[in-house]
Amino acid sequence: MGCRARAAASELLRVVAGSDAEGRPALVPDPDHRAPGRGAHLHPTTECWELAVRRRAFSRALRSGVLLTDTLLAEHLHAALATTTSDQHRPETGARSS
Repeated sequence: MGCRARAAASELLRVVAGSDAEGRPALVPDPDHRAPGRGAHLHPTTECWELAVRRRAFSRALRSGVLLTDTLLAEHLHAALATTTSDQHRPETGARSS
C-alpha cells in the first residue's frame, strides 16, 4: 500500500480500522490476518508506512470516512523493527537488501 510493491501476503502486515484504548478510531495492526472487516496490507517497514501516511492511503484503502489515528500501528512497527533488522525492504526499487 505504501510503496505499492507486490509481495506475498505472508510478508505483509495487515492493518484494519478499529479503535484504540480510549475508543477513538485507529489503525490497528493485524499480524495474524484474522481480524474481521476490510484490511489493507503494507510492508512492515517505516519507509513503507511513511509513504502510506504521506499518500493518505489508509483511509482510502479501508474506505473510512473518519480520521484514523496511527499510534497503535506506529508502536507495532517500531517494536517489530527493533527485534528484526535483517531482510529489509527497499521501497524505491521493490528489492530486498542483502
